[in-house]
Amino acid sequence: MVAIIPARGGSKGLPGKNIKELHGKPLIAYTIEAALGAGTVHRVIVSTDSEEIAEVARNYGAEVPVLRPAELASDTASAVDVYIHAAEYMTKQFGENMDHFIVLLPTAPFRNAENIDAAVEFWKKKQASTLISMTEADTPVSWYYVENEQGYIENAGFDPLNAVRNRQMNQKYYIPNGAIYILDYELLKNQRNYYDDHTAAYFMRREDSIDIDTQWDFELAEYRLSKGDVK
Repeated sequence: MVAIIPARGGSKGLPGKNIKELHGKPLIAYTIEAALGAGTVHRVIVSTDSEEIAEVARNYGAEVPVLRPAELASDTASAVDVYIHAAEYMTKQFGENMDHFIVLLPTAPFRNAENIDAAVEFWKKKQASTLISMTEADTPVSWYYVENEQGYIENAGFDPLNAVRNRQMNQKYYIPNGAIYILDYELLKNQRNYYDDHTAAYFMRREDSIDIDTQWDFELAEYRLSKGDVK
């Protein structure tokens, strides 16, 4: 399968994060190396609008066959459109079968080649339409509150009957961790969605699910790498 790594140049939360040096190498390098090491991936493509990111990506062995158009690199650009653009380019220019493809966010440095291969094999075994990597949510949705117009708090309404139950008594909830997506081109194109009734989940440990969006996330990832316990 083709793996697409989306990495735009602009980032408000952590400027330059995709090539910011994390424990000795650019953040995006961790994802490129994981993809290149996966036996289920035969091409690793970086979708970016930045020449600087493109140069770093090529230095680590990824392909950057075309720079992303400016309209797909703004703060409001849809990830769906980015993936469709990359998939259609690979089909038209290289004849690649992009009916299904992998997306790996560069902000998830602890996903490795073994995770990618295991996710693809699980997706095949389940005969799923799509697959999303997930991890257990830190907080039950029943504990979420909003502030009302009078300035008081009220339950957000996701699961209010369990609002005062202990964590251990609440149902487990899972959230996408940004590490691995196996997407269906037709579903993406026609319904602009990653999910349908046959979407499978590949579950990952919380410690492997750090998704870097802020300086705190970055420092947490740096700390974990400094401990030397990463597979």
